[in-house]
Amino acid sequence: MDGFEREIVALLPRLRRFGRVLAHDPADADDLVQLAVERGLTRRGQFQAGTRLDSWMFGIMRNAWIDETRFRRRRSAILAPAEDAERVGHAGDVDAAMAARDVQQAMATLPDDQRIAIALVLIEGFSYKDAAEVLKLPMGTVASRIVRGRMALMAQLQEFAS
Repeated sequence: MDGFEREIVALLPRLRRFGRVLAHDPADADDLVQLAVERGLTRRGQFQAGTRLDSWMFGIMRNAWIDETRFRRRRSAILAPAEDAERVGHAGDVDAAMAARDVQQAMATLPDDQRIAIALVLIEGFSYKDAAEVLKLPMGTVASRIVRGRMALMAQLQEFAS
């Protein structure tokens, strides 16, 4: 395994997490990760040395997701709903698991554009600039989506707390 492949392997947890944000369903997310890794490996000659591999791979994954959703729309398929019972964190920490579930449910209610921007910046730690590059959008548009998404998340989480 060469350095390029090792870097992609190191990105797998982040790619899987982003895949879950995009696809909602864990099985669909895993398929999306596999497709993105396959495309990344077959197109490794297109990767420009000195640039961020994570940004490049997240862009590939985003484009694969767009291709998949277009295909499903054409075939009139329905994306699988988010799993309600999924647990995140330590099995013994019920409060943390419930909070994580609430956040996951609130994220699922966001429009795709806001959910993806929030996932890249707040979950994956991309800068606004890097997220804008992955999404091929102006930085101001990304910032606006994050602000609107945060406001919607806060409202949803307050509603869940009531």
